[in-house]
Amino acid sequence: MTPPDTLRPMRPYRDFLPDRRLWPLLGLSPDGAEVAYVDDATGQFNLAVRPVAGGAARQVTAFTDQQVRGLAWHPDGRSLAVTADVDGDEQHQVFLVDAAGGEPRALTDNRQAQFNLGFGPPFSPDGRRLAYAGNDRTRTDQDVLVRDLHTGEVSRLVVDAGFTFPGFWSPDGTRLSAVQVRNQSDHELYLVPLDGGQPRTVSPAEPEASYLPGPWLPDGSGFVVCSNAGREFTGLARIDATTGELTWQQTPEHEIDLVARSADGRVLAWLVNVDGAAQLRAQDLSTGAPINTPTLPAGVAAGIDVSSDGRWVALLLSRPTYPLNVVVVDLHTGELRPVTDAAPAGVDPSELIAPELVHYPSRDGRHVPAWLYRPRSSVPVGVVMALHGGPSAQERPGYRPLYQHLLHHGVAVLAPNVGGSTGYGKSYMKRVFRDWGGRDLDDFTDGAHWLRKQDWVDPARIGLYGGSYGGFAVLSLVARRPELDWVAAVDVCGISNLVTLARSSPPTWRSMVSAMIGDPDTDEEFLRSRSPVTYADQIRAPLFILQGANDPRVPQHESDQIVEALRAREVPVRYDVYPDEGHGFTKRHNQLQADTDSAEFLISHLAG
Repeated sequence: MTPPDTLRPMRPYRDFLPDRRLWPLLGLSPDGAEVAYVDDATGQFNLAVRPVAGGAARQVTAFTDQQVRGLAWHPDGRSLAVTADVDGDEQHQVFLVDAAGGEPRALTDNRQAQFNLGFGPPFSPDGRRLAYAGNDRTRTDQDVLVRDLHTGEVSRLVVDAGFTFPGFWSPDGTRLSAVQVRNQSDHELYLVPLDGGQPRTVSPAEPEASYLPGPWLPDGSGFVVCSNAGREFTGLARIDATTGELTWQQTPEHEIDLVARSADGRVLAWLVNVDGAAQLRAQDLSTGAPINTPTLPAGVAAGIDVSSDGRWVALLLSRPTYPLNVVVVDLHTGELRPVTDAAPAGVDPSELIAPELVHYPSRDGRHVPAWLYRPRSSVPVGVVMALHGGPSAQERPGYRPLYQHLLHHGVAVLAPNVGGSTGYGKSYMKRVFRDWGGRDLDDFTDGAHWLRKQDWVDPARIGLYGGSYGGFAVLSLVARRPELDWVAAVDVCGISNLVTLARSSPPTWRSMVSAMIGDPDTDEEFLRSRSPVTYADQIRAPLFILQGANDPRVPQHESDQIVEALRAREVPVRYDVYPDEGHGFTKRHNQLQADTDSAEFLISHLAG
């Protein structure tokens, strides 16, 4: 029997790339009539606004060398705050832009510093002040800043407190929640008075836990928080603003990802991560009663907002055969309606393939969850193991144009969530802390062994693809597990040397890097033993490395080192550096080129 995919012309990668990519940001206007989001319709990520009821999009920013990374509506609905960086350097600056469009007004102008919006709406309830974060005082600390938009005066509310973000304004505008992030699972919550008083800690020092601030209660007595204090999974709780007492509200045996509240204080909505798929939940805060919500299509929700009157919930939703789009849920009728219409550029959805959730055995008795994408084929096929970044991240069932392109060419994809991934509780996530290239490497290796036992797999055609931490995993596997005979590997901005990475990490990340990877001074020998470059002389798989020259997270010297080590041995390695990109590829033409080249490299080695 001939495999079905050989009976039709092979489509190029560009047919699978959405005609517009959306960044995971959105916000409903104060009157609920419009939704702001970020897409690359201009060729790179700019701010757009579209009516919730339907209609054409309005392009708000027209940056040519900057990418929008954050957005928030002003309470009057006539303007928005945005953050943007230049060519992926992540030195975000804050701008104010008219909602009708026009030239953005820079509120910060220090390219040596990074400024970020916080977890909640950054404008005070009266619209006069804007809260944001910045490391302009000293590069190693990120403080909470408040700008008076009338006078331009900036107050620095939290100093000498590490990596700190603003949270949410209290309803009367007299207090601001804030959070210091030490690492993925260690946070400290503050209440900051706006009258010049000292910040006050409202989270317990012990035990170590995550506390991500959410919206305040309408009466100002406290606020919602997403936390895993004393629990394995992140739940939803209320914190008393006076006593700091934490009272649990929702404690599912799954992670709660995101939460939002209507401006009238009545409706609270949140997203639950169930095996990677998003479920929407809502509650009437005035009665405490749950609100019926529709079942979302199996996929990923990357953002959430609630209209001021509590009727609409806006989401950024993607599923395996549907790119990321803005959708709205009518809480009165349960109707789910798309607002944006991004779609694959040249492929009918019927040609796309949804994955299957599988679990493969690990050597320590666990079962590792993984998403398996199989092509329509009756003969054994090659497989790419796709390794996600983070490692505190999760492979979820959203639209992946690269995966669909590989499937179209008869190549399967296995995307595992090994120990260190989020979505499975804090113990699972912390398995990789200070153990990169340890138990995680075993989990990846066990996945390769499991694949070789499947009768639909050609065991001589297994390859690798990954970026950032996933790139570190790719390099670790080809360097430290060469006996697995990888047929090809693609590494995008991957880490080759844990010592040099730790020493060059962004200054505000130093404590997080020490907690998650190790200290480059006290742990140097151990980190070198786990670095792929140490084992470069064992690499024999064909290797393709891609790197952004402006990457602040994984600097170019990480890729340079491994390439130099291989070329010194005259081992062929393809190396493409993008001079106008940072950590990943945000410009549309660059992503098209990088993914096309990556796919062609893998297909040339793995397709039958």
